[in-house]
Amino acid sequence: MRTWQDAYEHVFGAERLAAVTVEQRLPMWRQILQDPEQTALVAEDDAGRIVGWCTVAPSRDEDAEGELWGIYVLVDAWGSGAGTALMAAGVAALRESGYREVILWVLEDNPRARRFYEREGWALDGGRKEDEFLGVQVTEVRYRKAVSDTDGV
Repeated sequence: MRTWQDAYEHVFGAERLAAVTVEQRLPMWRQILQDPEQTALVAEDDAGRIVGWCTVAPSRDEDAEGELWGIYVLVDAWGSGAGTALMAAGVAALRESGYREVILWVLEDNPRARRFYEREGWALDGGRKEDEFLGVQVTEVRYRKAVSDTDGV
């Protein structure tokens, strides 16, 4: 929850994000962890504390194969390499599942994440969608990446 709240406080505001509870998110996580087509990965620090996570699965879009559904790292672990390691492991999991072209969606108003994705070799592909989260209208943009046998870990 904290990773998600840190990433989006500037968009949704702390009050809206604080209203989302762990209990509300548990059904989603149970579904992710029980779905054989989804993979959830975590990053730990040297003390064994989980500092980030990512999920990958088949794409929800018809014009793509696999998808990085989410990747988040605690703010105090930003710049530690945890995100880069999670990205590499997520891309490797997608590749191992046989996907050769993968996508991810990100809020247009998330410049830090977008810089990270671009640094990791993802490129905007023109996909855009409007949505509403927590009572706020947002625009998401889509990134795409070709995955080869030399990508990843």
